[in-house]
Amino acid sequence: MRTLLLTALLGIFAFAASAADVTGKWTAQVPGRSGNMAETTFVFKVDGAKLTGTMDGGRGGPVEITDGKTSGDDVSFVVVRNFGGNDMKMVFKGKVSGSEIKFSRAMEGMDNAPPPIEFTAKKAN
Repeated sequence: MRTLLLTALLGIFAFAASAADVTGKWTAQVPGRSGNMAETTFVFKVDGAKLTGTMDGGRGGPVEITDGKTSGDDVSFVVVRNFGGNDMKMVFKGKVSGSEIKFSRAMEGMDNAPPPIEFTAKKAN
């Protein structure tokens, strides 16, 4: 029984150690309205499986990341921006590969939401 428990704990620690560390600054060219690209900067902080930080780009200045999670090479978080008194919820899901994160961003809570967009963020030096 002890051997089984020890093996399970070692497996959990090995999985946690293999999780991608996204802490730091990441930049991306994100498609906006009419296909125009906008430079967006993400600053991530990771504490265990919790992801926090900010996103800066576009109108309104930096905004806090909420509901952030990491699991292995997967990251996800939410950003809420207010435009003209209306909150727009953006849900980000990404897959880390080395110094890149391939993201998908979907808009939620609005009529006629645009389809999800995909873009790649790169680790800044």
